[in-house]
Amino acid sequence: MITGPCSVEDETQIESAAQLCIETGVKILRAGAFKPRTSPYTFQGLGLEGLKLLDKMRSKYGLGIITEVRDSTHVDQIIEYADIIQIGAKSMYDHGILRKCGATTKPVLLKRGFGTTLQEFVQAAEFILSGGNPNVILCERGIRTFETKTRFTLDLCGVSWLKQYTNLPIVVDPSHAIGYAYGVADLTRAAIAMGIEGVIIETHPNPKVAKSDAEQQLNFEEFRALKKSVGLVAQAVGRTIC
Repeated sequence: MITGPCSVEDETQIESAAQLCIETGVKILRAGAFKPRTSPYTFQGLGLEGLKLLDKMRSKYGLGIITEVRDSTHVDQIIEYADIIQIGAKSMYDHGILRKCGATTKPVLLKRGFGTTLQEFVQAAEFILSGGNPNVILCERGIRTFETKTRFTLDLCGVSWLKQYTNLPIVVDPSHAIGYAYGVADLTRAAIAMGIEGVIIETHPNPKVAKSDAEQQLNFEEFRALKKSVGLVAQAVGRTIC
């Protein structure tokens, strides 16, 4: 399991998320320092300051850090500070990012674009693999369909196809898929039942005041309940939650 807020907002917020990880046995903290937002008027992240706060949490608590690269101009900074490089859905087609990530050996979590076919998704991964980096993780985070009641539609059929036709680890992001906290636990259990390698869950100490993606982030009590509920599901398909 990977958890943490959508974005680094300040030291108190990100430290509380790090403490939640330690309390619940989660080993990887997620948070964005560079935020590729749809609107230019919304919070764009703290940038390098956010990366340094993540690095401070890594040093203090011994956590792995995953954070997103927004464009190729700061890939080197992300590589320096992160243990796992996240390429978001909006950047999946950015060949500058893909090629730079192919030139490192750090693990790369590649998110599927919300209008992307499975073939296009795998081909994007191939850009990284062919660059010499074998450490690619595929992340299904929901695709855009005709449905309007949820933010996106989580493509578990696509996850099944990826399991059959690729040999790469698969992570599912239910938070971005549904876009609302109420459905994250159910989607997490469904994803884990498929025998995937990981889930990435957004949490925030007070989602109501979050500067980005407030509606989809779980509060800490909700995450604790989720973590407790998925153990038996994982055990049934031969997975261990950590």
